[in-house]
Amino acid sequence: MSPTVFHYKQYRFFFFSREEPRRHIHVRSPDGEAKFWLKPEVELAKNHGFSQKELKELSNIVKEASDEICKHWNKHFRT
Repeated sequence: MSPTVFHYKQYRFFFFSREEPRRHIHVRSPDGEAKFWLKPEVELAKNHGFSQKELKELSNIVKEASDEICKHWNKHFRT
């Protein structure tokens, strides 16, 4: 199961239900996929296909939405 947290443009921000416990968010579009750590600060963990420009935009979006993402994380994983 991979619940969607939100969409932005062509990007889908989501979790994988059975993955590592460290807080993170995945981002996918037709052009690629990335993973960002949320704590202790937003940091790129993996990238497959996104340009540096896209990664900067995505990182900013994750930073701006990090509180909301963490609320969804807590609700989904019941932490």
